[in-house]
Amino acid sequence: MTPASVARALGRGAGRLRFSAPVAHVYNPLVYASEAHHAYLERYCRPGAEILLVGMNPGPWGMVQTGVPFGEVGLVRDWLGIDGGVRTPRSQHPRRPVEGFACRRSEVSGRRLWGWARDRFGTPDRFFERFFVWNYCPLAFLEESGRNRTPDKLPAAERAPLFEICDRALVRIADHLSPRWVLGVGRFGRDRARAALDGGGSDIGEILHPSPASPAANRGWAGQVEDQLAALGIDLESGKG
Repeated sequence: MTPASVARALGRGAGRLRFSAPVAHVYNPLVYASEAHHAYLERYCRPGAEILLVGMNPGPWGMVQTGVPFGEVGLVRDWLGIDGGVRTPRSQHPRRPVEGFACRRSEVSGRRLWGWARDRFGTPDRFFERFFVWNYCPLAFLEESGRNRTPDKLPAAERAPLFEICDRALVRIADHLSPRWVLGVGRFGRDRARAALDGGGSDIGEILHPSPASPAANRGWAGQVEDQLAALGIDLESGKG
């Protein structure tokens, strides 16, 4: 399957699921931002990438707005060169509107991750020669208060069918890329990669999540991640890992 067909199947499959309170709104950017997401895949999801980074799910000011994992608006537009293709979803939380590339909020996690990629590699082409970034779950879950609810906090009966669909998509993306490493951006991504890909030929590890909710990430996230990559034997200077 092509990356675009993987994304379409993932978006449709996850979109058919239903979730109970306290989840009040579910955002599926693989549907309403499919044009932007497919542009990201077509440009940057390249067979032979050495390292697949696996995030958790869309953030309200990142992929929810742009259709790109960790998709901080300014960096997706100005560095990745994607600046459109986001429609308005039918159901929105009044405190979490989808404004697409007009959104003025900046997602800290995305600013850290893509900002590091820009500063370290200079151009998207150089970064994506070695890396690709994928979110395990395509859905964002909001409670009535507007609070974000992460997929690991869903009831087991709701997690199981969702994770089955997401596992299948992760396997297909890994098959397309054939990465040497699959690294969870945080423990959740690592654990889901282990569950879905164990025995698949890639080494699985973890890097620190860039969320501002993590005290560790607020103490120089980029430097810590470079140290973690070096400890895994991934040499960013020479291009060998």
